[in-house]
Amino acid sequence: MEMEMEMEEAKPVPRVGVVVFVLKGKSVLLGRRRSSIGASTFALPGGHLEFGESFEECGARELKEETGLEMGKAEYLTVTNNLFLDQPKPAHYVTIFLRAVLEDPDQVAQNLEPNKCDGWGWYEWDKDKLPQPLFWPLQEMVRSGFNPFP
Repeated sequence: MEMEMEMEEAKPVPRVGVVVFVLKGKSVLLGRRRSSIGASTFALPGGHLEFGESFEECGARELKEETGLEMGKAEYLTVTNNLFLDQPKPAHYVTIFLRAVLEDPDQVAQNLEPNKCDGWGWYEWDKDKLPQPLFWPLQEMVRSGFNPFP
């Protein structure tokens, strides 16, 4: 029985991520990842959902921790179910996508986690103008014609 429990604990489990399409004009905020999953790809700000958090609380917390930006009004957009089996550390993520505006549109993004991101920038949401390479789940959304704008 003890051995059975140890084996169950070692089994990988899905994680829940929350990412935010921060909109400004016709642009979205993207940063170049430095993490083990999707290293050197451009991605949205976000992170892991903590116990007891709403999606909006998580999005606001992660945005503030990563960029120093204060999130304004946010709403749920979609969810994806992604397996990263070809990564050095295979992972399974259920990712919640939010759309948000800034509390103050004149705020400037800072790179507050330089060990996780090379920096933040605003990029026009146009498949031919977005920086490359995009983080795989985001790339799939672009290919499918997804539009984060209302």
